[in-house]
Amino acid sequence: MEIYWMMIVFLTVPSILMPPAHANFSCRSYCGNLTVDYPFALRFGCGHPGFRDLLFCINDYLMLHLPSGSYRVLDIDYSFRSLTLHDPHLSDCLTLSLGRHANGFSLEPWRSPYLSPDPDNAFLLLGCSPRSPLFQGFPTHRLPCRNVSGISCEDYYQCPGWSAIGVSSDAVGTHWGPPECCALPFQAIKEINLSKLECEGYSSAYSLAPLRVGGAHQWSYGIRVKYSVQGSDEFCRACEATSGTCGFTGGDDAVKELCMCDGFNSTSNCDSAGSNSHRGTWSPGNALSRFLISLLPLMASINIHLASN
Repeated sequence: MEIYWMMIVFLTVPSILMPPAHANFSCRSYCGNLTVDYPFALRFGCGHPGFRDLLFCINDYLMLHLPSGSYRVLDIDYSFRSLTLHDPHLSDCLTLSLGRHANGFSLEPWRSPYLSPDPDNAFLLLGCSPRSPLFQGFPTHRLPCRNVSGISCEDYYQCPGWSAIGVSSDAVGTHWGPPECCALPFQAIKEINLSKLECEGYSSAYSLAPLRVGGAHQWSYGIRVKYSVQGSDEFCRACEATSGTCGFTGGDDAVKELCMCDGFNSTSNCDSAGSNSHRGTWSPGNALSRFLISLLPLMASINIHLASN
């Protein structure tokens, strides 16, 4: 009988003491030394729906996942609405990583209004085939390669990484045929897919200031991405002004914004607690009370059973 009662308690307590699914909890999260705050989130239902299923914390490393692969998030700048990403196979000035092992960079079409590489971020495509669409498919049949915010292949050709793979930096960019390097902004082709572009690798650098004069060894290497919360942020401002936390509810086809308040969720703000709110207060005290009350019918049933025997 004692074991029987222990089984009842073990099976019943979790379901009673668990807070309701719509109870409020903090959406601000931390991963390593990075703060994850609106519009981003690590928990489903937090943040803005346009950034859902995007960030994951793995062994204290914040990772951003896209169709082209996973990237480590080095920084989130909430003031300038930007992220700095790192691809481990990204070439820099000292090391050229060739062999199509790198991720490149591509987005789901529905997510592109929310997330896109900074216009001052240059992608340098390396070792592309003469058959590459870079050299074949543009209306004017002119190369899309250009200088992007002071970042160009002419400077990149001076990097010591070329000699490390057995190519003289004096020789690259001087022969006939497709160039070994083609610099362009993301907006020029909308997708950095090394397989489709038939390129062996890529580098990415960004400029946070006017033209750098120190050469490619002083560039900031990585992928600088700007994010944008589409539409009006009036809902979130009203939510936060009433001490709420901005989130969302629903699946892919029916996503709507939600204001998570102290003990209830609202489709407007925390000052409204009418028909557009869903109350779900929870505390250890009232949870324990519900637990004890729930045992009364069960105890009565057991007593009747014992009495009948």
